[in-house]
Amino acid sequence: MNPDTTAYVQWFRQSSPYINAHRGKTFVIMFEGDAIAHDNFNHVVQDIALLTSLGVRLVLVHGARPQIDAVLSKLDIQSRFHNDLRITDGEALDAVKAAVGMVKADVESRLSIGLPNSPMHGARIRVVSGNFVTAKPLGVIDGVDYQHTGEVRRIEHQAISELLAQRNVVLLSSAGYSPSGEMFNLTVEDVAQHTAVALRADKLIIMGEQSGLLDDDGELIKELTCMDLEPRLQAWKGEVRCHAEAAIKSVRQGVPRVHLLSYADDGALLQELFSREGRGTMVTQYAYDQLRNARSDDVVGILELLRPLEEQGILVRRSRELLENEIQRFYVIERDGMITACAALYPYSDDKAELACVAVHADYRGTNRGQRLLEQIEQEAQRRQYKQLFVLTTRTAHWFIENGFVAGAVSELPQERQKLYNFQRNSKVFFKSL
Repeated sequence: MNPDTTAYVQWFRQSSPYINAHRGKTFVIMFEGDAIAHDNFNHVVQDIALLTSLGVRLVLVHGARPQIDAVLSKLDIQSRFHNDLRITDGEALDAVKAAVGMVKADVESRLSIGLPNSPMHGARIRVVSGNFVTAKPLGVIDGVDYQHTGEVRRIEHQAISELLAQRNVVLLSSAGYSPSGEMFNLTVEDVAQHTAVALRADKLIIMGEQSGLLDDDGELIKELTCMDLEPRLQAWKGEVRCHAEAAIKSVRQGVPRVHLLSYADDGALLQELFSREGRGTMVTQYAYDQLRNARSDDVVGILELLRPLEEQGILVRRSRELLENEIQRFYVIERDGMITACAALYPYSDDKAELACVAVHADYRGTNRGQRLLEQIEQEAQRRQYKQLFVLTTRTAHWFIENGFVAGAVSELPQERQKLYNFQRNSKVFFKSL
């Protein structure tokens, strides 16, 4: 098997837990009007088709700002903005109707492709759209009348859910209608956020120009909680800030996860959903990784985590039987059903306990998982009124020193632990007062 084939097979195998996890779930995918005009949008459509084939229930929400601008330009009409929102007068509303109609037709036609030898052959996607968004006028703000610019009043979630249950893809535009029959121009973020909340969607995926959210050094931020994200809002403007605000509102109103990706990044949607590394920024209410007490059904995951370190001689080998008997001493960090880190607390005397089996999966080293586990172990040791933690290590002495441990002698260990000391391994001993 050549290296490319091996890598493909490995990736496909690793994606299977995500395929199982996403089947039958509801995702709302939002993309700006700029995405539709981008060269990569055909690939985005192909990836959307693949998601439907894998049993994901999809609602697509599209914008149309550049298309509206293009229609207004052809009509030689100057559009007015206030606070980055278009003031939609009667002439502008005609442009909105024309642009939204063109974008809707474009998206539907691309999702209808099913030619032989194409990635979408046999997909047979049914796309349904309609008046599922009830809107109201934005009104007068700061003395400015926004006229036909509006905001979402209600999403007909029951009707959308019934269509999704029949395996349709539902397509919504950045427009809504009032009970009196008026049409209003809406922001795509407003429609996407309200739709995700109303449907109790499992994910809202926001596809913009940028590959997620970037820190001050221009590096991608992989994960953020709402609490971590809010202080950063002031530093961002335009699309990035609108997307970040929509993410916060959605999560705060019950959407478990919001993903921010680039529509220009080929394969970003699949990589974000079907790989551990992801490709964009994920926003959640609480930290994505769950730190908890280990359970009996974690034994296999812990063994897989420890095996590479045991083979390198970093950790002492533990049998499955031993681990099953001692599982109550372990704490784990779980991510999407995978054990990414673990540590254990072993009491040896009235006032001393051992920190053991500290392990972090190779794909997640350099994160704060080790520190989180150490803090958890220290808190539990203090709760049990131990005065001192000790650890034996052959390869990670500096990490423990950096975290407040001080070198000691084997003779300082509790008598019971001294009897178990392996002089062939010649492990170094470190202590930390609590």
